[in-house]
Amino acid sequence: MIYDFWRMVWQENCFSIVMITKLVEVGRMKCCKYWPDDTELYGDIKITLLKTETLAEYTVRTFAMERRGYPAKHEVCQFHFTSWPEHGVPYHATGLLAFLRRVKASTPPDGGPVVVHCSMGAGRTGCYIVLDVMLDMAECEGVVDIYNCVKTLCSRRINMIQTEEQYVFIHDAILEACLCGETAILVNEFALTYKEMLKVDSQSNTSQLREEFQECSISLMPRNREKNRSMDVLPPDRSLAFLVTTEGESSNYINAALADSFLRPAAFVVTPHPLPGTTTDFWRLLGPLNPKVTAELVSVSTPLPRVAAVWANDGGASVQDGRR
Repeated sequence: MIYDFWRMVWQENCFSIVMITKLVEVGRMKCCKYWPDDTELYGDIKITLLKTETLAEYTVRTFAMERRGYPAKHEVCQFHFTSWPEHGVPYHATGLLAFLRRVKASTPPDGGPVVVHCSMGAGRTGCYIVLDVMLDMAECEGVVDIYNCVKTLCSRRINMIQTEEQYVFIHDAILEACLCGETAILVNEFALTYKEMLKVDSQSNTSQLREEFQECSISLMPRNREKNRSMDVLPPDRSLAFLVTTEGESSNYINAALADSFLRPAAFVVTPHPLPGTTTDFWRLLGPLNPKVTAELVSVSTPLPRVAAVWANDGGASVQDGRR
């Protein structure tokens, strides 16, 4: 089977392979590892891993492909999207859209057809193909026809879209792509972009940043307000780091957000200095996460209102709710 897969890639002169599944999900094997960690021979085809680029939401592997009796080498890139959840669909389409754009930008015009697979070759695979086709259609014609695109795909392979949830996700993803466009910002353009986001629209009487601020509904709940040092600095609902509740603890809220690095998801926890009443929550947050480093970006001499003691100055002492 693995040999047949690589035979197809060679025969069709494919440059890009899109993989939208993990090897194991929910304790079950979803896909065999059809690529080597170094060099491996599959029949008369030799595959050599040249490099691996691991990012927060996907991994790119570059292979050299050789076949006995053929003098030329063939370079192949596997784009492995690792952020599709084990159940349902992604919470938002931003990561998948960025992944799709990376695949399209990296695939040469003469690179042959793009190989797309998940575990069954349906569902996630269909979502990706519909997004690719519809975004090209939107750019070239200014319209989309999701229904007929899905209908055509399903006439060629059954269950290309398996659930209503996937069908809705496609619509949401295309809407996000058309409304937001490419959201990556060049470093030298960030200051100007931020300034534009602060401008108040004359019709809506609000700014883009203010609209995004409305996504912080959990932080704005009356029972959580006293846990925020400033009502101007709140985590969005989708990025909240929740506390693990135990007996006697009723609240799982803390003003803290999980943030991806370029290479790793949820690599950072961003939170303000604890208040006198939230020091215990601060340590409750860090316990399950087991961080190796905490960085406090404020001088101990900086006068802050309602500053709590986060750690004890003396060995053997303890801190609880900001009191030694």
